[in-house]
Amino acid sequence: MPGGGRCPDCGSTELVEDSHYAQSQLVCSDCGCVVTEGVLTTTYSDEGNLREVTYSRSTGENEQVSRSQQRGLRRVRDLCRVLKLPPTFEDTAVAYYQQAYRHSGIRAARLQKKEVLVGCCVLITCRQHNWPVTMGTLCTLLYADLDAFSGTYMQIVKLLGLDVPSLCLADLVKTYCSSFKLFQPSPSVPAKYVEDKEKMLSRTQQLVELADETWLVTGRHPLPVITAATFLAWQSLRPSDRLTCSLARFCKLANVDLPYPASSRLQELLAVLLRMAEQLAWLQVLKLNKRSVVKHIGDLLQHRRTLVRKAFRDGTAETEPQEKELQEQGQGQGQGKEEVGGSSLDLPEGKRPASPALLLPPCMLKPPKRTCPMPPVPMVTGDENISDSEIEQYLRTPQEVRDFQKAQAASRAAMSIPHPP
Repeated sequence: MPGGGRCPDCGSTELVEDSHYAQSQLVCSDCGCVVTEGVLTTTYSDEGNLREVTYSRSTGENEQVSRSQQRGLRRVRDLCRVLKLPPTFEDTAVAYYQQAYRHSGIRAARLQKKEVLVGCCVLITCRQHNWPVTMGTLCTLLYADLDAFSGTYMQIVKLLGLDVPSLCLADLVKTYCSSFKLFQPSPSVPAKYVEDKEKMLSRTQQLVELADETWLVTGRHPLPVITAATFLAWQSLRPSDRLTCSLARFCKLANVDLPYPASSRLQELLAVLLRMAEQLAWLQVLKLNKRSVVKHIGDLLQHRRTLVRKAFRDGTAETEPQEKELQEQGQGQGQGKEEVGGSSLDLPEGKRPASPALLLPPCMLKPPKRTCPMPPVPMVTGDENISDSEIEQYLRTPQEVRDFQKAQAASRAAMSIPHPP
């Protein structure tokens, strides 16, 4: 047989094709061994040598789609249609699901993980096309655990080697705030709590940008920050009627879930606003607190960039010009302490002005406490050897020192005397 294989029994290369009924067979002409017999064939490397292969060893087995994969593909398409995604998004998500399913670790996973895989492929597609869909939304639609979803998401991104950009914060604010049930009057929402959608979105966007500039968003889940910013924006538009409303009641009226860290993000935002209010002259005399500062959020956001630079600035760069100004005033006009005392600084002699707060992430301003390991306690049994230096610490009188020296000399002499055999 030209360029053919070998007989598995005798090793001969004389293989001939013998048609038997409707199926051809490959037979060794020397020993009569049937090398291949009626089996299904597809494209395979051995077919280049006219060798028939079984279906389980052929590429046809790889082309077969299992029922589990078919169900997953249907779920991907259904989820894309529920989210009303464009057809191109659906095709991309299906392609990612098929690529992930080729890995043995995914094929052998449990049904729960395969269900989460559906949402991960859709989320990756939306992130790559800058489509504002959150991980929490997909977890709600799939009834999936958030921790399991995030773990599978990171695994698929690493497994497929995908470049997934981070979600645009502005689009997320617009999408998330649009789900609030506060823009149309209803029996469950009083008239004084109904707000214009565009005004609320604009002010929420400004507050989220402020939180981003002051490190309140970095490394954190964005939804709690957006919830706190939306609550402050809603209160500041009509503070007289809404200051008494709590964050929990606001979320209940808006028909949204209250994220657990939203209360902490709210307190951090209010602390930033108070720090900015200290830089405005007409607000310094009001002695604002975290409740009353909400009334002046509009003024603070109007001068946001300037106030942030003044409130959060490196203190060392600020005190040097002020000290030089004090020296120039004292030397140039000859009045010294009187002018320093009557200046706008009003600082006592020898005192430096207070430095503004450093603009650092909260994890650096309040680092988590770490447990200090206790040093091992040595076990004292009383049989330990006592060193000479330690014995000398207990000698007090000259007589004791002399006695100790005599004892040492006697000990050395006893050790130097040779013992009889």
